[in-house]
Amino acid sequence: MRLPKIHPLLVALGVIIGAAGHAAAQLTMTGAGATFPYPIYSKWFDEFVKVDPSVRFNYQSIGSGGGQKQIIAQTVDFGASDGPMTDANLAKAPGKILHIPTVAGAVVITYNLPGDPTLKLDGATIANIFLGTVTKWNDPAIAGQNPGVNLPDSDISVVHRTDGSGTTYIFTDYLSKVSPEWKTQVGTNTAVRWPTGLGGKGNEGVSGQIKQTPGTFGYVELIYAAQNNMPVAAIKNATGKYVTPDTVSVTAALSAAQVPDDFRFSMTNAAGADSYPIAGVTWLLVYQSQPDAEKGAKLVEFLKWALTTGEDMASPLDYAPLPPGLRDRVLKRIAEIKVGG
Repeated sequence: MRLPKIHPLLVALGVIIGAAGHAAAQLTMTGAGATFPYPIYSKWFDEFVKVDPSVRFNYQSIGSGGGQKQIIAQTVDFGASDGPMTDANLAKAPGKILHIPTVAGAVVITYNLPGDPTLKLDGATIANIFLGTVTKWNDPAIAGQNPGVNLPDSDISVVHRTDGSGTTYIFTDYLSKVSPEWKTQVGTNTAVRWPTGLGGKGNEGVSGQIKQTPGTFGYVELIYAAQNNMPVAAIKNATGKYVTPDTVSVTAALSAAQVPDDFRFSMTNAAGADSYPIAGVTWLLVYQSQPDAEKGAKLVEFLKWALTTGEDMASPLDYAPLPPGLRDRVLKRIAEIKVGG
């Protein structure tokens, strides 16, 4: 499956968003964290500046681990993460941090093979490739799911993230659900001890390595595969159906998820015949009590705009917007943010 090419400007790193005409803006909101939602956040920041020229955004796409650390340290106005903060990390914060779900997206398996075939893969095979027990492209575990595909008798070169990553959290959360060996030997986290493979920094680094190196195999967020015109695999879901990643199959997975009151939840390996199994939601992390009245008010204004007008911009960038019921719950949570102490 070859996905449509998306303009490379969408995946540039760490830029200050705002046109030259807004140079006189007095208020800069700073944020840092996940690369997974950077394309949609970039769009939102740029569009919101047009709505309110008095504010601009400086967002550093450094990975979910970095976003969590910086919001705890209060060096940013908001963090961003694709993995929920643990109770232990939340306890380190000087105040209550809210998880604000924004959009959902797919983590895809992509690779570099002659002819860019669309492979079919189940969770056990993916886990065994990353465990280093399936090492050849023509291994029966792969070939048996892909009759008629010309698979080379050559080594698989695994590529994974090196930084603290929400994309990694979603991916390892999925592997822990489908592979007992992965769960006991590696587990779920934003950063893990990889049994095999080469590392890349960010979705950009992993997709770049795979794009440039024959025989490679790895995981990235959907838009990065699309932007680089890379093939992606159809993954066998919980019902036994091979499902391709797109906004429809991610929406199906999101709709099947059980969402608690604090909005920290997993949607990997979701129920439903049409659910794509390696999918996750991404969160903005904000303090419930905002000591700076001006910044706090602008942050609340932006969050409300993002969860309403901004959600309509998600699908064209291969993200799934929040279902109406969940969106209403999140808007109520945003209304609970206290501004000015």
